Amino acid sequence: MKKNMGTVDRTIRVIIAIGIVVAYFTGLMSGTLAIVLGIVAVAFLLTSLIGMCPAYALLGISSCPRSERT
Repeated sequence: MKKNMGTVDRTIRVIIAIGIVVAYFTGLMSGTLAIVLGIVAVAFLLTSLIGMCPAYALLGISSCPRSERT
């Protein structure tokens, strides 16, 4: 798998995922919204850890500098 996410993109995804988790545990969201955003948070964390986003691959997008791609 080729990396297609740069450091800034990965950092933003982690920050968003943390925000979703904090919103859930402070009671700002619940029910279906919490489930959907929880799934989004998990997806953001996983894609950030591996540095590859399947949606980016399908669309031919890459935020990764050429020097970091493998």
